[in-house]
Amino acid sequence: MKYYLVAGEASGDLHGANLMKALKLEDRDPVFRYFGGDKMQAEGGELVKHYADMAFMGFTEVVLNLRTIFKNLKKCKEDILSWKPDVLILIDFPGFNLKIAEFAKENNIKVCYYISPKIWAWNQKRVLKIKKVVDHMFCILPFEVDFYKKWGMDVDYVGNPLLDEQAAFSPDPQFLTNHNLSDKKIIALLPGSRRQEIERLLPVMLSITDQFPDYQFAIAAAPTFDQAYYHQFIKDKKVTLLFSNTYNLLHHAHTAVVASGTATLETALFKVPQVVVYRGGAISIAIARMLVKIKFISLVNLIVDKKIVTELIQEDFNSKKLSEELQAIVSGEGRKTMLSNYEDLLLLMGKPGASEKTAKLIYQYSAGK
Repeated sequence: MKYYLVAGEASGDLHGANLMKALKLEDRDPVFRYFGGDKMQAEGGELVKHYADMAFMGFTEVVLNLRTIFKNLKKCKEDILSWKPDVLILIDFPGFNLKIAEFAKENNIKVCYYISPKIWAWNQKRVLKIKKVVDHMFCILPFEVDFYKKWGMDVDYVGNPLLDEQAAFSPDPQFLTNHNLSDKKIIALLPGSRRQEIERLLPVMLSITDQFPDYQFAIAAAPTFDQAYYHQFIKDKKVTLLFSNTYNLLHHAHTAVVASGTATLETALFKVPQVVVYRGGAISIAIARMLVKIKFISLVNLIVDKKIVTELIQEDFNSKKLSEELQAIVSGEGRKTMLSNYEDLLLLMGKPGASEKTAKLIYQYSAGK
């Protein structure tokens, strides 16, 4: 069968690649075409547009880049219509993908949506549109099933694909040596993969490195940028820059500072105590505070529905508070408590197998079995 996938971020590229790998086990002759990234491209098929040209963060940034977004939407719609896939698989990225879902439905193309939009966070009535334009929704957070049921929509809970990625990970035994890392404990800095978040978060992250002389710092760098881009922030700081090595870094990390997003959950799965940080544009944040209906921003806290990790948001994300919160978890009771709470999270997350389960269901639904 012909599968058209749309992923607009680094995390979507990762989940898309795992899903493609699993679909190959279900379908004897799968053909892939997609908006995605390097990981999906490694699985074969045709990359139409790289996510690096698609991801914009926050309300203001989206408005400023509307021309590019509309251009990408047009290209995607035209390409889908021209290629005529048997099934369209949309991966997260709701601002873009829900528009593509609507277009596909109008053109009688089966729509499968992998990783539900966070409609439970704000503007919950969007579920009414999803019911109309999505044939099958595959959720990765347990509480989403009950949320959709309240709106009269049945969805499939498939587990979380990050568990698949972690289970498939094999640590590099030469990692520390190859990257000139010493035997000092490592504090990992994960500033995200988008230009806007890196530029807002990384300078503050780096501002506290001198306050932890007994530790070494390493940055999980996004492969869409080069060393020169990061060195404008690092300057004379003694920090190791690591590309495409996030899991190896987390495997060895003692503590971490992490941009809000998927990486917070990945960090917790590796049982690394962390401080979660976020800073958006002033207008974007003001709008979000009026609309968002959730108590937390990190997936770790949301899944367990209690505060496990500290979240430093907007004006609270500064050098002083970051240093204090980091100091509280590098040792002592704060560290022990967070590690203990991670066990509750792991119980709720369950076992690996999300990609395989989703692929099996997509193939069954699409082949009419």
